[in-house]
Amino acid sequence: MWKNLSMFGGDEEEHEENLLGDESDSPCSSLSQLQRIYGFAASLLAGLVFMLLSMIVIIRPIKFALLFTFGNILAVGSTAFLIGPAQQLRMMFDPVRVCATAIYIGSVILALIFALGIHSKILTAVAIITEMCALIWYGLSYIPFARRMVSELLIRFCDTEM
Repeated sequence: MWKNLSMFGGDEEEHEENLLGDESDSPCSSLSQLQRIYGFAASLLAGLVFMLLSMIVIIRPIKFALLFTFGNILAVGSTAFLIGPAQQLRMMFDPVRVCATAIYIGSVILALIFALGIHSKILTAVAIITEMCALIWYGLSYIPFARRMVSELLIRFCDTEM
């Protein structure tokens, strides 16, 4: 993973060559590899903590939506520490993922609007379910043939012909 990684000496700067991202204009470019990994781990951990806390208030859809959505944003955004925000956005809006990304971002915004603005429990729950489904579909896009396998399984399970 690391370029020029050698256990036998060498310059410190050789070990600091971009871990994953190659973005010199990225806000993360001034961070060392270790700082980027710490940022990733802290953001991911905070997101997971928020999502776990949301399970405690699952019977309160609005509080659940807020905790779950903020945790979700932190967890998804954590990879920006590793690859840089611009690369993260390029990958999110890759033609393979653009539909899932658009649905995910739209459902995150709607969940927050429904929870904070409208205070509708039913609409918030629908937005959260849509958010989870879009995030799963987005995640499957990184695994070769995963979307095809899931699609075929759903077709087989939901096929009404006997």
